[in-house]
Amino acid sequence: MNLEHLKTFHTAALKKNFSETAKALHLSQPSVSLQIRQLEEYLGAPLFKRTTQKVYLTPAGDLFLKTAEKILKEINETKKDIQKISHSTHGNLIIGASLTIGEHILPYLFASFKAKHPHINFILKLYNSQQIIEKLSDEEIHLGFIESMISYPDFVQKAFLEDELVIISSYENVEIPDDNGYISTEQLMALPFILRERGSGTRQVIEEKLSQNHLNPSKLNVIMELENTESIKSAVEAGLGISIISKAAVQKEIHLKTLKPLMIRGINLKRSLFTIYKDYNLSLPGEVFQSFVLDFYQCKKTDSL
Repeated sequence: MNLEHLKTFHTAALKKNFSETAKALHLSQPSVSLQIRQLEEYLGAPLFKRTTQKVYLTPAGDLFLKTAEKILKEINETKKDIQKISHSTHGNLIIGASLTIGEHILPYLFASFKAKHPHINFILKLYNSQQIIEKLSDEEIHLGFIESMISYPDFVQKAFLEDELVIISSYENVEIPDDNGYISTEQLMALPFILRERGSGTRQVIEEKLSQNHLNPSKLNVIMELENTESIKSAVEAGLGISIISKAAVQKEIHLKTLKPLMIRGINLKRSLFTIYKDYNLSLPGEVFQSFVLDFYQCKKTDSL
């Protein structure tokens, strides 16, 4: 048994498919099957139950997965310690971020971070919150940034920023009277509403906040669902309806007065944004960037007090 056997077993346990495992590890499928068979012979027990489409862990496989993750975590921590000793923080950092965070928050941090750590290369991928959880589970990204209020016990989550959601309307929307920037819950539920797709962190927060205030999210007058922030802003600007969106995503439109920000009387629409990662899979570049983000917003918060 060697480290490659462990990595192959661990990837197969996540992918539940030897063909997908081979693609992820840039191996041939026979090579994956051989490594798993050698590991099973070494341990003296079958680790997977094979079917035509997928593979599933046996009880022995479940037990060995816990051990494999502990070993991989120790190796990852040792690798990071060695890099710290040699002062060589370098490599690729693959980040998965929600649309709001990836488009309107993280890009402003990259320049100052790169000035301090020029040998870390960013690869930023935009997904909704549920997709980020899936990509972390499959180890396709190192570090995630999500808007979801849901707790994921298999991951480490750290709040880094408090974000404010606002209702947005076009200035020409005659259905909304000028009431000092507020609308009633009755107006919110009755007006045509444009919603993010299922799996979006913003949608989860909207539904959670409405439920907390005894409003049924399914009663919203949803006329369309869109998969990105820019499409929603364009639809609202065109007068198709209202929506709820991060204030950070509409600063330019508010300044240019193409979108009007509104609040709901009696409802707090603030939420926390989180970093999220698998403990054993966070590389040193990921650890360093996460610390930078947490420190940056902590300092900003302290300066505003």
